[in-house]
Amino acid sequence: MPVEAADLVQAAAHYAQVLEQFAGSPPVLDLIHLGLGTDGHAASLLPRDPVLAVKDRDVAISGMYRGYRRMTLTLPPLNRTRCVLWVVCGSEKAESAAQLYHGEQSIPAGAVCRKHALLLLDQAAAPLMAKGAGKKA
Repeated sequence: MPVEAADLVQAAAHYAQVLEQFAGSPPVLDLIHLGLGTDGHAASLLPRDPVLAVKDRDVAISGMYRGYRRMTLTLPPLNRTRCVLWVVCGSEKAESAAQLYHGEQSIPAGAVCRKHALLLLDQAAAPLMAKGAGKKA
């Protein structure tokens, strides 16, 4: 992704065209590797960011995060992906990992389709799985 471009909106549109050239129209990726933020973000889909509602573009510019505007795949192409590989490490992500595992829609990562997903956790990120953390009563 051309995240250093002077015109990020134009760069996002160009990247979307590149995706279509390689993965069809609409683009369908075979595999995407995602991490998970402590706040439940994935890709650059951030909590409460308007980009979460974008349905008409495959690539968009997210709001400010840690001093930077970021470019991200939107939910439609993420949800068309044939396989999503989540890799989550660290105890600071244990609560978000449990929310993701239990399909919580309260975090951005929870909006990514789970049907063809594999969640890999290190021991530090996994302890809340057995306790059912993240489940709504």
